[in-house]
Amino acid sequence: MYRRLATDRLRVLAAQFPAVLILGARQVGKTTLARAAFPDHAYLDLETPRLRELFAEDPAFHVGARANETRGVVLDEAQAVPGLFEALRGIIDAAREARGRFILLGSAQPALVRGVSESLAGRVGILELEPLTATEAATGPAPLPWRRLWLAGGFPDAARGDFREWHEAYLRTYVERDLPQLGIEADPVFTRRLLTMLAHQQGGLLNVSALAGALGVGHARVARALDVFEQTFLLRRLPPFFRNVGKRLTKSPKAYLRDTGLLHHLLNIGSAEDLDAHPVRGASWETFVIEDLLRRERLARPFSQPFFWRTAAGAEVDLLFERGDAIATIEVKAGVGSPRQARHLSDALGDIGAAQGWIVDQGQGAEPLNLRVHRRGFADDLDWLPPA
Repeated sequence: MYRRLATDRLRVLAAQFPAVLILGARQVGKTTLARAAFPDHAYLDLETPRLRELFAEDPAFHVGARANETRGVVLDEAQAVPGLFEALRGIIDAAREARGRFILLGSAQPALVRGVSESLAGRVGILELEPLTATEAATGPAPLPWRRLWLAGGFPDAARGDFREWHEAYLRTYVERDLPQLGIEADPVFTRRLLTMLAHQQGGLLNVSALAGALGVGHARVARALDVFEQTFLLRRLPPFFRNVGKRLTKSPKAYLRDTGLLHHLLNIGSAEDLDAHPVRGASWETFVIEDLLRRERLARPFSQPFFWRTAAGAEVDLLFERGDAIATIEVKAGVGSPRQARHLSDALGDIGAAQGWIVDQGQGAEPLNLRVHRRGFADDLDWLPPA
């Protein structure tokens, strides 16, 4: 079992709220994390037909009884019982001072998010569990090197085995089971084509109209599908950063398939040699580093906001973290950062309002490239986050 960085954040939320909701994609490790963090809590999988029927009859009685028998309850796939959230509200309000009694698990389905927002507002803390980071993958009885994680992606089972077989099965389940639950027609051909088009445009500016035209479907259908991909943690839309600097700035978000294993599977990349020879290599490395930094930044600073920066003339910075009044600025390079690249980043820092910038690459060591820009190799410190 891998040591998950989210464990400490989960315990902080459980000490503050009566209930905690762990959101994340399927097979990302939500159940493993919850059971390891709360071994004295009873575990109930509400997708099990017998339990779902039992709890649907009288959720307040059954949840209350289980909570009274133990220190708390882990409720997996909580959205499977529609009346559960109203029942939890009554149980929580009857003993409002009790903390961390209920741990809810689920993917970001409308029934789950709506139930939490309508019935449990102010009573539940929310933790988003991401796939493995490189520092997490290096722990456990079978450590995974970061290059394997880059190729196979951060889902534990995919990273340990045949990642292409795993992602193919995952996509099939996603299309046949998850999409219909989200109100999307189970259309494998359309879904595969759209995801593959996004893969070919990885890290590029999102143009929904162009995607719809290429697919021969309406704008609304593609926009709805993209919303669902984002809600179910397949897609990240990274927003642009704006400052009143008198320059024309890009206003469209950048689109990334969040897991590089899925990206590589869709592009028929099955080995490190295939990846090194593929045109998507640079965008894939950018995705891998950005996602790794984002996952750890959100745990270290939950209210930090991520952006990218690009002018109409083409000047660009891959990732910014806005931390209140401070801004951390990161450029990602698949090679080794150079003084020329450092000059371009330095030119952008004044417009962005950042004091210094960082180039993260595949080289070794760390060094200053000029007075305001430093470079560092990704592998030298897998726990590193940029100072502002």
